[in-house]
Amino acid sequence: DDINIAALVGNEQVNEDTDNGDLTSYVSAFIEKEVGNDLKSLKKLDKLIEQMTENKMQLEEQVLTISSEIPKRIQSALKNAEESKQFLNQFLEQETHLFSSINSHLLTAQPWMEDLGAMINQIEEIERHLAYLKWISQIEELSDNIQQYLMTNNVPEAASTLVSMAELDIKLQESSCTHLLAFTRATVKFWHKILKDKLTSDFEEVLAQLHWPFITPPQAQTAGLSRPASTPEIYSNLETLFCQLLKLQTSDKLLTEPKQLPEKYSLPASPSVILPIQIMLTPLQKRFRYHFRGNRQTNVISKPEWYLAQVLMWIGNHTQFLDEKIQPILDKVGPSVNARLEFSRGLVMLVLEKLAADIPCLLYDDNLFCHLVDEVLLFERELHSVYGYPSTFANCMHILSEDTCFQRWLTVERKFALQKMDSMLSSEAAWISQYKDITDVDEMKVPDCAETFMTLLLVITDRYKNLPAASRKLQFLELQKDLVDDFRIRLTQVMKEETRASLGFRYCAILNAVNYISTVLADWADNVFFLQLQQAALEVFAENNTLSKLQLGQLASMESSVFDDMINLLERLKHDMLTRQVDHVFREVKDAAKLYKKERWLSLPSQAEQAVMSLSSAACPLLLALRDRLLQLEEQLCFSLFTVFWQMLVEKLDVYIYQEIILANHFNEGGAAQLQFDMTRNLFPLFSRYCKRPENYFKHVKEACIVLNLNIGSALLLKDVLQSASGRPPATEALNEVGIYKLAQQDVEILLNLRTNWPNTGK
Repeated sequence: DDINIAALVGNEQVNEDTDNGDLTSYVSAFIEKEVGNDLKSLKKLDKLIEQMTENKMQLEEQVLTISSEIPKRIQSALKNAEESKQFLNQFLEQETHLFSSINSHLLTAQPWMEDLGAMINQIEEIERHLAYLKWISQIEELSDNIQQYLMTNNVPEAASTLVSMAELDIKLQESSCTHLLAFTRATVKFWHKILKDKLTSDFEEVLAQLHWPFITPPQAQTAGLSRPASTPEIYSNLETLFCQLLKLQTSDKLLTEPKQLPEKYSLPASPSVILPIQIMLTPLQKRFRYHFRGNRQTNVISKPEWYLAQVLMWIGNHTQFLDEKIQPILDKVGPSVNARLEFSRGLVMLVLEKLAADIPCLLYDDNLFCHLVDEVLLFERELHSVYGYPSTFANCMHILSEDTCFQRWLTVERKFALQKMDSMLSSEAAWISQYKDITDVDEMKVPDCAETFMTLLLVITDRYKNLPAASRKLQFLELQKDLVDDFRIRLTQVMKEETRASLGFRYCAILNAVNYISTVLADWADNVFFLQLQQAALEVFAENNTLSKLQLGQLASMESSVFDDMINLLERLKHDMLTRQVDHVFREVKDAAKLYKKERWLSLPSQAEQAVMSLSSAACPLLLALRDRLLQLEEQLCFSLFTVFWQMLVEKLDVYIYQEIILANHFNEGGAAQLQFDMTRNLFPLFSRYCKRPENYFKHVKEACIVLNLNIGSALLLKDVLQSASGRPPATEALNEVGIYKLAQQDVEILLNLRTNWPNTGK
């Protein structure tokens, strides 16, 4: 095949070349390639002719081979096609025959199919009837068994049989046989009532023997728990009846719909209290409704603490009995049920119903509503902390979270918080720290109003932190932020009244208050509760697209917090107030430094001419003013604020002395020595109480004194180096060697030129 293809390609190429009239040029090119201009290569012609002849013969053989094979292949293909046609015709004849046979068979079998279909339908109908009858028979058999067991007083077996019947009822729930369902349910209901009434009566009798319910406190029950010889038998009967009542739980769920409060309270889904506990709760429920419903003297809408305390007392009175006598029974039976929590859940539902009924009546009486909320929160705290009631169960916070009630709660909370803020700021002791006489406690020097305000915010947090919904907590968080902003504005207003006395006691107290609130908010931002709220806020913001992607990213990565906006505003206020104080003290210091600026630095005696160096008399007013203000503000500002204050002041003072005193004068040797003495032995030590190396905060002054007090040789050498190595590393190294790191080279040259004690070199 490859040879044939090559031949065809060769022929095609030759034909194509011929068709294009290029044969002559092809031959010319071929001869040019093989022979060229070299005459000696003509010897190759014989070999070329022989080679070309051989190629020609091969091509002719290939053409002959192909010419002889093609007809055979065509004949073979035609033969195969003819055979395929014959087979196809045979298949078509067979298909026609089969089609007619099938149609004939279907026509013949059609009556049989109709008869058979009718019989199958009848069989299926009979089977359904039979299954229906079997279900009825099974239910009647179970019913008969229960009847026999009851006739022989075999209540446990009767209860077990009723469980089987209830399970059949559950299996039939998806059936469309309404009559069968109704019959089963009616039968279950019939026997359930009989068994429940009998067991309930016996169970209540046993409970009565145990003097249930326990109205007296636990201390008085101790004697009651250790009864005479009949006690073991009573407890044995209690256990038996309790277990039998538990068996009725399945049928009780089918027949009894749990009492639910309206959906607006969004109570979590929970199963009914188990049947034996329901029976144990019945006398307490009767007492509760008797005392706290209707026109009883104990049903006073302004005294919610009465029924809340009563429920807590009942839980406490029965906890020991439930843990010691009932819980072991439940542990034996198997289901993971906590007797005490089931009992508490039943009593809490009474409280929820009572709250749902009372709240609409006192919603618009602020005092009554606020009192109710306070009592409910105290009740919730004791319920969870003392009796271990889980927050996932239905509780009073779900009632308070209902929209109308919750909005009213927010309004009242805001109103009373603002009233409290008014009273705390108008108090005579508003700006006095209550710990002022206790140094260890009074580090922050917090005025009473600020501490009271943060305590108020903390109390609000405690009040709402157990709310079930994060969205409700976020609304309270917004309230807290609004209150912080309101308090900040009030502080700003009071501060503006005190602006003229920016170093006064009240102004400093306001500054301490701002600093304290900012610090506490920053600490709260790392609290787990507020971090969880931050995550909840992040989800809300992401859904509502209320923040940019950058802000969402910062919240998600914990780079920012829920209090950042408030903290930033407080920090800005704090900085403004500190700046005003620094400016005030700085103005006083500048006024006190006027004489010092005019000191005769050119004509002061040298150190050698004085027996002892002493403070310049012109510096005394400056240092006294500075010392007095530092002591005053150290006493009035908290440590962190005072640290920022003196560092800001030193920064301004350093630049002032350098620019206004040093650069504005010329110094002889005595003047330079006096300046250095005044600074290093008098000014710097004023700040040694607040840091170890105060001279490091006066870099300009310290280094200027170094330059002015260099001995002549060192000064000349330094001057030469600076002039010859302007801006190059040797100049920096030379400055560093003498202790100059802050001042630039040009500043040092200026300072050197302020010296007047240069030797007379004749230049």
